[in-house]
Parts: sequence; structure tokens; C-alpha cells
Amino acid sequence: MKLAIHPNYIAALVRKEWAELYQNTMLLGTVFFMPLLFAAIPLIMLWSMGAYMGDAIGDSMGSFGTAVQGMCTGLSSGDCTLAIFLAQFNLMFMFIPIILPSTILPYAVVGEKTQRSLEPLLATPISSVDLLLAKAFSAIIPASMATWFSFGLYLSIAWFLAPNKAIFYVLFQWHWLFAVVIVGPLLAMFTANLTLMVSSRTTEPRVAQQVAGLVVLPLILLLIGQMSGMLLLTPLLIFLLGVSVAILDIIFTYLAVQIFDRETILTRWT
Repeated sequence: MKLAIHPNYIAALVRKEWAELYQNTMLLGTVFFMPLLFAAIPLIMLWSMGAYMGDAIGDSMGSFGTAVQGMCTGLSSGDCTLAIFLAQFNLMFMFIPIILPSTILPYAVVGEKTQRSLEPLLATPISSVDLLLAKAFSAIIPASMATWFSFGLYLSIAWFLAPNKAIFYVLFQWHWLFAVVIVGPLLAMFTANLTLMVSSRTTEPRVAQQVAGLVVLPLILLLIGQMSGMLLLTPLLIFLLGVSVAILDIIFTYLAVQIFDRETILTRWT
């Protein structure tokens, strides 16, 4: 099946989705509040504990293994532990592009159906692929921008709060930037496709939201494994994660178009 894409149609539909999003104060508040919360948590810990944090948890350095200790050349044990401890929060910023689309998109199909606004749209000549990509991008773009903004805010403020600037050579390495800037939107695309697939087959928005929320579970396991010292997110592992998610995005985009049945939604979906 050839997937013909029309950027002008997609852009027009994205603007329509955003106009509806701005009218929903709860969703709009989530888009703004959640990124700020994720940036505030590590900053509050850094500000409240400061230089004492490294010494307070310095004895736990051995749990991270020799690989991590090798990244801290030139740093004291306390400063190295502080950098590694704060780096664990970098993974939290990859939760944002997963959570936000799963919050916004469950109403993309189901909500429009209940409001009787989906039928006129489906009656137009617009293709299913254009429609689904527009709905996906309407959530992916704000989720990605919110992620980048919150991560940039975290970097900027943490720079002034850190007791030793050399910590940043460990804290903000290139693979974390790759994870947030590149892998983050890929995860948002994966979540968006999964949410749209479920929304196309259910009449209850909460079902789609709950199923899409399961995507966050693997990241939670990665976060637990990294904080416990059982797993180290190396540049190679993050790169492989990005490649894997990109492949899944292509597959799930195709499947979402195949699952989306316009005739069923128009005539028999109640």
C-alpha cells in the first residue's frame, strides 16, 4: 500500500488540533506544568543539598561499577557521585515525550467521535495517512518542544547551582543530548501511533490512555536499573535504543493506517 503524504493537509489539520487543544485548559496545563515539574525535581535536590550531596552518598559509588568511575577522571569521589546521581534524572526527561502524547491523543479519535466532529472530517477526500500523521504531529511537536525546553532549563540553572563546574563533563555528555533531542521525539512518535491505534478500535478514551501509558514501563525499569547500579546507559545502548524505536515508528505508522477503518467509524462505530 502506497502512503501518499500531503504536507499542506497535515499542516492545516495540525493547526486545527492545536486550536482545540488551547480550548482544553486541563490538557494545556499538563503540557506546561509537567515539563516544569520534571526540571524542578533535580534542581530542588541540587539546591537543597548542594556540595553536601556528593559526600552524603559518596560511599555508594562502588555500586555504579568501574565503568562509571572511569568517566570521573579528575573529580573527587564526592563530585563524581554527585554528577552520576544527577545524571540519573536525565532519563526522566524521556518520560515527557511519552506521557504527553498519551494524555493528548486518546481524545483525538474517540473524543471527536463523541462530539460528532469526526464524521464531517472523514467525509472529506483527505487520506487516512494524512489524518493520522496530523493528529500524531499535533501531540509530538508540543511534547518534543516541552521536553527540550525543560531539559534546557535544567541545564541552565544546574550550571549555576553545581558546586564544581567540572561535574558537567560527566553530567551532560553528548549521548544524553542525543537521548533527549533525538530519541525523545522518536518515543513520542511511538506513543502517538500506539494511542491512535487503540483509539481507532475503542469507544472509551481512558482505555487508549491506559494502554499507551504502558510504554513508560520499560523506561521505569531502565531508571531503576541505572539508579541501582545494575545497568549503565552507555552511548552505544542509547544509540541502539534510538535505532530500535525509529524502526518501530515506521512499522507502527503503517499499522496505524491499516487499522484505521474509516467506513466502520462513519457507519457502525457507536
